[in-house]
Amino acid sequence: MIELDIPGWGRRQIEHVVMDFNGCLGFEGQLIEGVDERLPMLSMRTRLHICTADTFGTARDQTRAFECALKILAPGNQDQQKVELVRKVGSMNTVAIGNGRNDVLMLKEAALGIAVLGPEGMASDLLETSDVLVANINDALDLLLHPKRLTATLRK
Repeated sequence: MIELDIPGWGRRQIEHVVMDFNGCLGFEGQLIEGVDERLPMLSMRTRLHICTADTFGTARDQTRAFECALKILAPGNQDQQKVELVRKVGSMNTVAIGNGRNDVLMLKEAALGIAVLGPEGMASDLLETSDVLVANINDALDLLLHPKRLTATLRK
């Protein structure tokens, strides 16, 4: 569990991290460099959930080295499938990380929404929805591995 206690923002106990695969954790079906080092450490503190349409057919193989729940999304309404997962695991105990338009609802629903500007870019809709915007996925994962870093960004 990750404990957050940020002045003016509140106290949260994070038990789940829901993430998008393509464009966020991975690029063209492969994990982005550094992600494979961070996710095993994060999986020792939280339950990881990875959502993907698996466009490249590589998600299962790419996530085999660490413990996570991999959800292959059905075609259509992927934004709804993602937000339903956040609700199922518990919105108030969840961090959502994504970069695309189909991530907007899950970032809005989660206790903490992190938008990632990655190699595929980031949907502008996430600017208004996310709590934090980071330059890359490794920055997002590092915020969770070192949660005191969030205090400077989120405190009032």
